[in-house]
Amino acid sequence: MIDKTKLMLVLLVVIVTVITCIHPIYPNEQTLQHIGTVLLLIPLTMDIFRKQLPMSAFVGIVAFTLLHVIGARYIYSYVPYKEWAVSLGLVDKGFFHDPRNHYDRLVHFSFGALMFPYFVYLCRKWVKQQSFVAVVMAWMMIQTGSLIYELFEWLLTIVMTAEEADYYNGQQGDMWDAQKDMALALVGSTGMFLVYAVRCLIRRSR
Repeated sequence: MIDKTKLMLVLLVVIVTVITCIHPIYPNEQTLQHIGTVLLLIPLTMDIFRKQLPMSAFVGIVAFTLLHVIGARYIYSYVPYKEWAVSLGLVDKGFFHDPRNHYDRLVHFSFGALMFPYFVYLCRKWVKQQSFVAVVMAWMMIQTGSLIYELFEWLLTIVMTAEEADYYNGQQGDMWDAQKDMALALVGSTGMFLVYAVRCLIRRSR
């Protein structure tokens, strides 16, 4: 039997992905971005049948994938979140003073926060670690994954043209972009680490 709730969430991701691929603005870059989408969909699709992932981990991957899919549509640097916020009446036109598009910063922070439950699950399930050790290992895995991704972006600058690499990497002229992205993943994962650590301490005290 399949998990109907998880199936609906995966279908949501697929539908949003298809919609955002209609009349692509940056077809080549968007295709490259969706390599990550496919990788994220693999554990989600498998778990529809295996039903092993806790819902917190499953929903975390779904939420992160949706953020990534939206970013892929606009290759991150051009996500019109400012225009959306103004049109919805959430803020006025003078609210955003920084010309930089910070959507990529949100996604790097979300990688640390939303993917944390999944890495905790992996450490408990496959590495066979106790709860607190698994939380510590998950925190370290987030930092390692963030570092590896930034190295991947650096490698793209070698094999792609400068313009194509800038489109994909979304540096927007910031020479410290990689360090800031990793720092935000660190902040997101550290917040989740504290939540899980407190839970572990409470369980031990009972």
